[in-house]
Amino acid sequence: MNGKTDPTALFKIGYGLYVLTVKDGEKENGCIVNTVSQLTSNPVKVAVTVNKDNYTHDFIVKTGKMNVNCLSTDAPFGIFEWFGFVSGRDKDKMDGMSVSRSENGIAYLNFFINSFISLEVESTVDLETHTMFICKVTEAKVLNDKESMTYAYYHANVKPKPQPKEKKGYVCKICGYIYEGEELPADFVCPICKHGAEDFEKL
Repeated sequence: MNGKTDPTALFKIGYGLYVLTVKDGEKENGCIVNTVSQLTSNPVKVAVTVNKDNYTHDFIVKTGKMNVNCLSTDAPFGIFEWFGFVSGRDKDKMDGMSVSRSENGIAYLNFFINSFISLEVESTVDLETHTMFICKVTEAKVLNDKESMTYAYYHANVKPKPQPKEKKGYVCKICGYIYEGEELPADFVCPICKHGAEDFEKL
């Protein structure tokens, strides 16, 4: 990006979070996406953008069908771990999962979603690393009135916060200054109160 473009401005664009479910014969898969948007209302067109490296992408290219599961705010971090950080190439993500079926035969989750939308691909746009699938809606159903999960809500309330690293060092008993390090030099002098190493204790 050039000097006129602040990349953090893009963080202000509102996003939802969804589980994309797919099926190819007996094989099923799902992944987390945040790039679902309605393009038009009459006729209803929806765009879904998926990374080409994603196993789910292969299913969509082959079958042209998918379900968008609209996550609700009660979805725990485990859902994002399972559908976002695990590859369907290595594990069967849908094995033992509690699901129902839409008319297209593809699963939708029985938990942590407030609606699902069944899509059929009509055209694609090559975005180098991703493919945008332009789709028509073949079925859509509201399951409950829970609030939808947004990207902002996920970061504020669902994604675990990084734990602060335990500091190693010494604290001055006189003024509270903290020296960070494994060993306090014997000749160290506090830069605040000018007391020596004898007035420091280990954290």
